[in-house]
Order: sequence, then C-alpha cells, then structure tokens
Amino acid sequence: MTTPSKPTLGVGMIGYAFMGRAHSQAWRNAGSYFDVPAVPSLVAVAGRNEAAARDTADRFGWAGVETDWRRLLDRDDIDVIDICTPGDTHAEIAVAALEAGKHVLCEKPLANSVGEAEAMVAAAEAARARGVRSMVGFTYRRVPAIAYARRLVTEGRLGRILHVRGAYLQDWLVDPASPLTWRLQKERAGSGALGDIGAHIVDLAQFVTGERLTGVSALTETFVRERPVADPSSVGTGGISATAALNGSATTGLVTVDDAAVLVSRMSGGALATFEATRFANGRKNAIRLEVNGTDGSIAFDFEDMNVLHVFDGRVPSRDAGFTRVLVTESTHPYVAAWWPPGHVLGYEHGFTHQAVDLVTAIAEGADPRPSFSDGLQVQRILSAVETSVEREGSWTPIDGAHATSPAMS
Repeated sequence: MTTPSKPTLGVGMIGYAFMGRAHSQAWRNAGSYFDVPAVPSLVAVAGRNEAAARDTADRFGWAGVETDWRRLLDRDDIDVIDICTPGDTHAEIAVAALEAGKHVLCEKPLANSVGEAEAMVAAAEAARARGVRSMVGFTYRRVPAIAYARRLVTEGRLGRILHVRGAYLQDWLVDPASPLTWRLQKERAGSGALGDIGAHIVDLAQFVTGERLTGVSALTETFVRERPVADPSSVGTGGISATAALNGSATTGLVTVDDAAVLVSRMSGGALATFEATRFANGRKNAIRLEVNGTDGSIAFDFEDMNVLHVFDGRVPSRDAGFTRVLVTESTHPYVAAWWPPGHVLGYEHGFTHQAVDLVTAIAEGADPRPSFSDGLQVQRILSAVETSVEREGSWTPIDGAHATSPAMS
C-alpha cells in the first residue's frame, strides 16, 4: 500500500547573505528531520545581486532566482515569503506579501520604527481573517535549553519571579578599522546593538518569564563614531564624515547607531530586570546570557554553552543545594527527539530549523504562530522607549501597551 504524499509549501526567500543562508538550511532540513504536515519547497530566492543570489540558490537547492522581490508575490507556486533583508525594507515587503495572500516570516527586529511595526500588525490582522499567517523570527526561543527554561517557569518551578538579568555580548566591532556596514547606519538598521542583539535578549526574558517589560531607564553609547568605507558608493552623503566631505573623498563614514546599550526595567509581575547589549565586549563572540531568579529557584543560560541549562532548586535543603548542570539533549526536551541520541549536541543552525517546523505546522493546522507580529511590535515599543529614555538622559520611560497579554509560545 502506498502512502499519500504530503502537500508542499512553496517558499520564496528575500535576502541571500548570512541570515538568508541560515534560513535556507532550515527550510531544507525541516522536512528531513521532523514529521511536518507539509514539506517546504525551496522555490526561489530574491536579491538585487543576481550572482550572489544564484550562489546561495546553488549551494542550498533553491530552484530559481529573482532580482525583484515583487515577482515572488505574483507566483502561484509560492505560499510563504521569508524576509531576510535589512530592517528598512521589512514593512514594505511584509505588507505587500500579506496583501498578496502570502504567509510571512520576517526577521527581527520587526521594523525600524513603531509606526512601521504598527502598519505590519494591521496588515497581519487583516490577512489573518483570510487565513494568512505571519511570524517574526526571534529564533533563540527555539534553542532547546531556552524552551526548557520556559517550561520550568510555566510549571512553577521557580515560584514568583523576582529578578531577571540578561546580556548579549559580542566583540566584532572592537577594532576601529572594521568597515562601515548597513548595520551601523540608522536609516538602514534602525538602531545598533540595541535592536540587533538587545531585541533578542529582551524577547527571551519576556518569553521565558511570560511577563512583559513595563518601563525602562536606559543609556547608550557609540564608542567609534567614524569607520572606513570599503565601498563609498554604498554610503549616502548623510553618512560621509565632515572630514571626508571637506577633502572630497568618502574614505570614512559616520556611525549613526549605538555600539552598546544598558537598561534597567520592571516586569509586569513586579520583578526587577537589567539588560546589556554590546558589540564591544572583547573576547565575547555570541554570549547570550539570561538568569532568572524566583522565590523557589533560579535558571541560568549562556548561548556559548547552548546545550546546557543551569537549574537551582531553592526548596532543597541548603546542605545539598547547588546549581544542577542539565544537558538539554534528552528526547523529552523540546525539539530534541527529532535529532541525535542524548549527548550529541545541537548548534546555532538548529533553532532556525525549529522555527521553520513551527511555522509550517501552524500554517497547516490553521493556527497562529508565535512570536506574532504583535509580539514583534511590543518589542519595537521597548526599543522606542529605550531611545526616548536616552534622549531624556536615562529618565524612566513607560512602555506603551505594556499591560497587554503576556507573550507565549505553545
């Protein structure tokens, strides 16, 4: 007896660089390791540089290439639009895709401004009424140790949450000779360390605790304000330094975003929270750190040891108490059963596969995937509140809509 083949879900991806390649591998692996209700089909990748897009297509098995992302929206063989482009393009692409009836996965942060994010949420809600789904890519939620931490909090193992501390530490900008990129220009990226990596740690804190930030007091700093321009044609006149403009040569460009951000906050359940995001932490490559302290216990996580969650049970007698190092590789841990035997650890790329699996499953089941565009908007409001606080020299700034329903993921 033959088994009926599963339906396919055609994917069109916009963007082909670092994040595009991570997403490509995820789409390719989702149906290979997980029993998904529909099999992702890599239909086409779009990008302005045809040669670069073709290289990604050839490496990862995309069937075709487009140089105009709008062509993906006209294709009947594409069901999902995956947005892996800089933040200044997210709103235009996502709104157009949703209006065209395509499901949308959009990389974080959702947009470069609250206004853009609100427009995206409005489009998502209108599309949802027609059965069209959308999700924002806070991929670290899908790291098994983080999903397990969320489960422990949900089960009440930590009791009432008292304190949350999070940090995202990188060092790739420490060298002042590192060239200016789009991530260092506000008109393209929206913000620097704040939106690029700070958004992740804020989302993780809210996801794990099930609570929202209600207000912030923040400071940011830009340590290197001019950087070499590898390609002067890629930098607008607004990005050329005064010195370079005076000399008639755009050899350096202005950094118009933050290099580091620190903030203190309070969560909706009353807990205190502190966060740090920096791309100037020498020796830290991708250290995403989260510690949650409750009345009955604590959890601690560091992405540079991503398969481990440290768990403290405060109800154990003090003579026997201590953090337990849990290797999150058992088949009973979130997502792990589809992969390898216990102890055969996962890596950075696996979270993207889990994201693809969750989205495909939600679409097939007619369910709303999480994190939603509304969740992305809420994080955008936090980023906006941080910038407002900085403008006011660190004054306390409430977050709009902070007492709405807490973020969650089934």
